[in-house]
Amino acid sequence: QAQVVESGGGLVQPGGSLRLSCVASASILAIFVMGWHRQVPGKERELVATITSGGSTNYADSAKGRFTISRDNAKNTVYLQMNSLKPEDTAVYYCNVLTWASRNYWGQGTQVTVSS
Repeated sequence: QAQVVESGGGLVQPGGSLRLSCVASASILAIFVMGWHRQVPGKERELVATITSGGSTNYADSAKGRFTISRDNAKNTVYLQMNSLKPEDTAVYYCNVLTWASRNYWGQGTQVTVSS
């Protein structure tokens, strides 16, 4: 069964760091783009960062300079290293996988809370 599973969320103090991981099941073939989005209650889901199979990256302005997305194609895994976290980074973070056949998959999300 095709699935996408995130991990690594939690509670961190302002200025701290977290590393999120996302694994796409082996049944998801020919992955083109992997990425992270986030959502807070009452707001639309927003892009955080994406990375293509060739390694090209794209970041939201809010993530530039603080977050780093990386990927292990052999393991169908994408990571998001988040540094210098701020309370406004608090959200549910979702992993997204897009295949070359334009199939789109979402994970269940992992909560990130930045608070003292």
